[in-house]
Amino acid sequence: MSPAAWLRWSIAVALLTIVLKGLAGYLTNSMGLISDAMESFVNLASAMFALAMVTIAVRPADADHPYGHHKAEYFSSGFEGVLIVGAALAILWVSVQRLLAPQPVEQVGWGLGLSIVSSGFNGALAWALFRAARAHRSVALDADARHLLADVWTSAAVVIGIVAVHFTGWLWLDPLLAIGVALNIVREGVRLVWRSSQGLMDEALDADSQAALMATLDRFKATAPEGAQLRFDDIVTRGAAQRRFADLHMHVPGDWSLQRAADLRDGLEQALMDAVPGLRVTIQLLPLGMEARTTRVEESAG
Repeated sequence: MSPAAWLRWSIAVALLTIVLKGLAGYLTNSMGLISDAMESFVNLASAMFALAMVTIAVRPADADHPYGHHKAEYFSSGFEGVLIVGAALAILWVSVQRLLAPQPVEQVGWGLGLSIVSSGFNGALAWALFRAARAHRSVALDADARHLLADVWTSAAVVIGIVAVHFTGWLWLDPLLAIGVALNIVREGVRLVWRSSQGLMDEALDADSQAALMATLDRFKATAPEGAQLRFDDIVTRGAAQRRFADLHMHVPGDWSLQRAADLRDGLEQALMDAVPGLRVTIQLLPLGMEARTTRVEESAG
């Protein structure tokens, strides 16, 4: 199933949980459950925006975007983080008011039952989204899954708090728990915004992917007949959501024909792309003993 199809499921589940959690908050008059329901509106807005960004991300490269539109997914992650922080601030404001004027919790059984059912839907969807995010290397799906998982833990804390209020009679515990929920939501929102910013700033590939690249270069040098005469340097990588990029220099003997060097480069490109799915690699050919102009400029500037 495509990322867009998964996000449509996320929208449907968000609508369902809004109804269930909203009803739970209405029946119980619990600030904890009301704050949990408010976060479900963030889930809905986030999933809708993520769907829009994923739709843009799959567009093919064009004259204005020769490297494609893959980074659109990072906007989804950042937008979701901003929405989460906004919802948390709203929850904090209402919770402080309720803490100053506590109100009793009502119809606990029905409220908790509805909250647990909605959390079950969110938990199942989060698990499925994590698997889909790994399969598609989708930042948007991963962000949505992490948000839903945080929502599950939030709901679990609220349920425990409501039970504690019911048995102890401490009315202040309900809004205090909602404040704790809001602070946890802020942490998740800030983390998503930070992750999005790193992707937009061309963060290097993850350690596993870089290790796979280096292992492939070593293996190619060891197995190719001309491997002992090759040298690789200036290896840089970056990620753009589902797409991955790598650039490097391959130094060959200066007396080789261009055809011989190009054939070897073609084999190396294929080996690297096989080692790291979704990789687009650019290999610059240079004679041994010569450095690229950009390298010389950077060394002199340093």
